[in-house]
Amino acid sequence: MKNHLTLVDHPLVQHKLTIMRDKDTSTNSFRRLLREISQLLAYEITRELPMTTRQIETPMGPMDAPTIGTKKLALISILRAGNGLLDGVLELIPAARVGFVGLYRDEETLKPVQYYYKVPSELSSRLVIALDPMLATGNSSVAAIDLLKESGAKNIRFMCLLAAPEGVARMKEAHPDVPIVTAAVDEKLNEKGYIVPGLGDAGDRMFGTK
Repeated sequence: MKNHLTLVDHPLVQHKLTIMRDKDTSTNSFRRLLREISQLLAYEITRELPMTTRQIETPMGPMDAPTIGTKKLALISILRAGNGLLDGVLELIPAARVGFVGLYRDEETLKPVQYYYKVPSELSSRLVIALDPMLATGNSSVAAIDLLKESGAKNIRFMCLLAAPEGVARMKEAHPDVPIVTAAVDEKLNEKGYIVPGLGDAGDRMFGTK
């Protein structure tokens, strides 16, 4: 991908995102919409996958048919909210390998604290897509990408639902080689490090833990 930041402004994405932002949207609807948007974002983030061909037999005869020409993708969920994006992308790419990075944000320092890390093998030869609905301060995302690079990942993309300008800038500074695909870049962060106008805490809204 050529651009560091790709904004997916498709009408369906924006319409679904508006419903998700509404504080009166139910947990069930929020979860369903996140899964639907994740599939639409996944179309964009996988747009430039390398292709090859293989010979198949259609009912009408043989043909050299296009097929994805790389090792199976690795989808990395940044826990816990990343799982909401993971479900939808896995429906599109069911053969993908899956990994998890467990980070939580220290509410005093806003710095990420790691508590879990398990990723597929051979990351160096896979397209790695890191998933987290919110790119706020960017600290957790940068820490997750740091860990993936330490595990050998070379071709990484980051997919989120919402981003703050501060998070985009932080990622570009730390990992300029990692393209970001998102549905919206909001106005700013508040003093607690939440995206404004945003949609609240994606994990709480997805799992009903507020």
